[in-house]
Amino acid sequence: MKIAKIEAGGADVAIVSSSEIVIEDVQSALDLIATVHYETGCDRIILNKSLVSESFFDLKTRLAGEILQKFINYRVKLAIVGDFSVYSSKSLKDFIYESNNGKDIFFLPTEEQAIEKLSRLE
Repeated sequence: MKIAKIEAGGADVAIVSSSEIVIEDVQSALDLIATVHYETGCDRIILNKSLVSESFFDLKTRLAGEILQKFINYRVKLAIVGDFSVYSSKSLKDFIYESNNGKDIFFLPTEEQAIEKLSRLE
């Protein structure tokens, strides 16, 4: 796993990249939050959806809710970047829509949009 720290709009943002899945379960999400905070001090994280287990996107597993609740509890803003049109689930589309209208978790098509969004948050 590689973590790049950038400064955008006065905010520090960590961009995580890896050749492997980084978030598979709640514990791996907590490990990511701790590692990013320890290595960069950032509380804003961007990662590609390829770094997140596919079971996250199946809302019946409840994994998405459990994982994202950890990010909210630890006051870490998260942007997951990728093409979400490949999912046909209406409930997932609603979940993504609601998340994108919030202030903590975002599902965006590009890293540039994620940087822009996270840099403008309070």
